[in-house]
Amino acid sequence: MDLRHLRYFLAVAEEGHFGRAAQRLHIVQSALSMQIRALEEELGGPLFVRTSRRVELTEAGRLLRGEAERTLAQAEHAQRTVQRALRGEMGTVRIGFAGNAVFSGRLMSDVRAFHAAYPEAEVVLRELAPHLQVEAIQAGQLDVGYAPSHGGQIVDDSLCFERIGTWPLLVAMPDSHPLVDAQPLQVSMLGAEPLIVYAAHGADENMLGGLRRALGREPKVHRTSSTLSVLALVAAGMGVALVPEPLLQVHIPGVAYRRLDGMEPQADLLLVSRNEETGGAVRAFLGIARQGLAGE
Repeated sequence: MDLRHLRYFLAVAEEGHFGRAAQRLHIVQSALSMQIRALEEELGGPLFVRTSRRVELTEAGRLLRGEAERTLAQAEHAQRTVQRALRGEMGTVRIGFAGNAVFSGRLMSDVRAFHAAYPEAEVVLRELAPHLQVEAIQAGQLDVGYAPSHGGQIVDDSLCFERIGTWPLLVAMPDSHPLVDAQPLQVSMLGAEPLIVYAAHGADENMLGGLRRALGREPKVHRTSSTLSVLALVAAGMGVALVPEPLLQVHIPGVAYRRLDGMEPQADLLLVSRNEETGGAVRAFLGIARQGLAGE
């Protein structure tokens, strides 16, 4: 017994006539009669009482009608659910992110556009260091990452790394710092300053490499584990920091932002995903994220 048998059975039950049921199903009456007889033989007894004018359900047929209606309704529900999931209308997208993704507005813009297009899909956000995002995507614990490139970037042919943003670096310094009004502010002026950096498994290497070249020596470095702690230490007068331009939006009492001449490295943001993504909701999200990039 399969779904086709149940559809044939219900058509005869609803029409009360083999001829009309066959027309409704777009098959010949003899084929329909054969399928119903096969169903009755499989179940072990008659489902219809046949007369010259119409057919009526037996007691067993009435029982089967209720079960068949429920079974076909559930099958149609399952089909619709899976099709919606494959289109990305349902499901979950697990996203890892680092500071630039939020401060630049890029992550929020992509999530907002995705939610507008697929309001029933779920988005789960998780703040993680860049290398942890990559590892979580490899392990199937995350679907998408928003992370800066860094010296410890993991090379994996199964993953896709797309640059979706690049910004100049600014100097964050205490607002009472002697250099706060320097015009222009040169890299060489920072030589004696303790430098506070966000260090997450190589995330500071590009920036420090540029500083070493510009200063001709190793800068004094104080490492910390989050963007907010970098700015808090700057506000406390513990040193200065090089931060991505989008952090201009973050007002921390006691912190001033200044542009820096003679500094080549820039901050960037990568969209990290799997090359062979099978999740419908994830594919839909990536499509929207890439549309946003193409429109810039």
